[in-house]
Amino acid sequence: MQNEGAEAFTMAKTEDSSSNSGIVTGSPVIVNLHSPREKVWGVLRELNTAGVFVRGIDLNTFDDWLRMVVRGERNLSLTHVFLPMWRVERVALDESVDDIPSLAAQFYSRIGITLSDYLDSE
Repeated sequence: MQNEGAEAFTMAKTEDSSSNSGIVTGSPVIVNLHSPREKVWGVLRELNTAGVFVRGIDLNTFDDWLRMVVRGERNLSLTHVFLPMWRVERVALDESVDDIPSLAAQFYSRIGITLSDYLDSE
């Protein structure tokens, strides 16, 4: 059983492979916003001077959303959203650090497919 967990974490690291090339289109990211304060997790679609295009969800709903996906329940899924640059404080790559898995790695370990495969199947 421990081997399966380690294997899932190792396989999920391929989802983090974008960390080798930095923040690029298709990378899982966390966007910190202000006015009002919120965090959005998702897949980067575009980053330009106007703002950030992300397919994602509010970070506070990640665990609830993941539970719904695991159970096969109807869910909101990830929505396409434009975040204007005047609201953006920071865009951070969602990457694993030491033994702490990224959110994308957590998705893989609980669902069994990568985030990109999941989004392609929708």
